[in-house]
Amino acid sequence: MLRVVSPEVFDPEAILRVLAEYRVEFVVIGGVAVQTHGYIRATQDLDIIPRPDLANLSRLGEALAELRARLHRTARPVDITDPHILKRAALVPLITVHGRLDMRNIESTAGTPATYSELRGRAIEVDLGAMEVTVVGLDDLIRMKKAAGRERDRIDIGALTALDEDLAREAGEST
Repeated sequence: MLRVVSPEVFDPEAILRVLAEYRVEFVVIGGVAVQTHGYIRATQDLDIIPRPDLANLSRLGEALAELRARLHRTARPVDITDPHILKRAALVPLITVHGRLDMRNIESTAGTPATYSELRGRAIEVDLGAMEVTVVGLDDLIRMKKAAGRERDRIDIGALTALDEDLAREAGEST
């Protein structure tokens, strides 16, 4: 029986835990990354860019099977556990037993560095106790948000850069 997942059960930590169990290498982007960098706002999905080699994408496919992932908003049958399909797809919007998961391809995600290695090299590691999660660096996140250009992205950029401006203002006032 197919379990219907509602927004109330969005549990990004549970998704991250399964990805970590399967040793999937990825960088968190999107709303969860915005939260990590200090601007708390609502989000209903976890966005990631996986390392694009076939061995990693094969582990990702196994993790997706455990998460009972399926394409979001379509009945089209696609084997989302196939690493070759995952490698070619620009965006794979999924629904899992723990909520939404969107996977993006590094080559087709606007504002990202040229390679996954560059993206990963500038990312930060966040310790969640039982696991460490790689989250996009602030400068790359802002570049990605600028490139996307949606209203939500402009709000995120304003909030993320306001934090820096507030800190600079406070530092100037305390001297």
